[in-house]
Amino acid sequence: MSVKPSAGGAAACHVCGESCTGFQPHSWRKACVSCGCSAVDHAPGSDVEEDQRMGRLLADSPCSHLTVKVKGGGGLRVYKRNRMIVTNPVVARKEATFNTTTYDWAPAGLNQTLAMQYMELIPQSQHPVLGTDGALERQRQLSSQLPAYDQDPMKCQSLASEEEISTMLLFVKSYKQEVLGVGEVALPGEGGALMEAANQRTAKDAKDGSHSGRKDAAAHQDHGSSNSATASATVSTNGTDDQTGHRCTGCRGEVAKESPAVYAERAGYHGALWHPTCFVCSECGRGLADLVYFWSGQKLFCGRHYCQTVWPRCSGCDELIFCQSFHTAKDGRTWHRHHYCCWKCGQHLDTPCQH
Repeated sequence: MSVKPSAGGAAACHVCGESCTGFQPHSWRKACVSCGCSAVDHAPGSDVEEDQRMGRLLADSPCSHLTVKVKGGGGLRVYKRNRMIVTNPVVARKEATFNTTTYDWAPAGLNQTLAMQYMELIPQSQHPVLGTDGALERQRQLSSQLPAYDQDPMKCQSLASEEEISTMLLFVKSYKQEVLGVGEVALPGEGGALMEAANQRTAKDAKDGSHSGRKDAAAHQDHGSSNSATASATVSTNGTDDQTGHRCTGCRGEVAKESPAVYAERAGYHGALWHPTCFVCSECGRGLADLVYFWSGQKLFCGRHYCQTVWPRCSGCDELIFCQSFHTAKDGRTWHRHHYCCWKCGQHLDTPCQH
């Protein structure tokens, strides 16, 4: 599904197609005035914008090693996305040519053989090959599962006071340190090597950081040790042992020893691993884009649905609600009070209007 600009130059909707005249942003909804569909359903942002947003998310978290500092950026970090180029020879008559496939993303830290094994385990339609529907879907999932306005107050239009801004910043800092993670791919039984690598990163952060940074790193190391201990204690039901072999924490099915699996540091390396297709959000059931997860209550969440377990989300503007007073409709959905209205004419939703 390609992105085609409309006659006016604005990107047409992936859902509406030709019937959309091009993305026309609403003043406060994350939607198109032309067709009513979400902004995510129109053209995704550029690679630069995406990597900056992901860099901001992963910075100041245990996953900061997946980011790199921008030269002259005053400490700004961007996503060190792992792209993969696969080149296969194609023999035609007497001359050999090469078929090159570029993946916009692949799991970090793998050799190409294991990375390709991982790709073969997920549906073909989800392969993030440059220029294909799979690459476009990856970008849409990142925007939907990890909204910029769930981590950056500057992207929010509904924060009305310094208190709300401070509350949001504390919330973001908290989930970065306690909940956010990025899945790691390895063969079953190799969790010990992943844990050792994580411990080395923690030790390096503690050595290189300030006194407060060392305290945060030590707290993270203790948190990781606690998770590992918990996972080890429940290994007979969630993980592996000599009798049952390797079992997926998601579907409880067997994980073959020669088949790549996904580990989550927050869940502990000894007692939890997933089939690639089972590493999904427990709320929406969708695969976690770039393996970015939020671990809470012994469950995996995408960023969007984890945040909604802590703070209500406005059904009008799609932003989290940090104010004390908001509207809850009879169906359970929540709204900023000034957004509980028709998005075309502004009429209060309890009073019928022509729309």
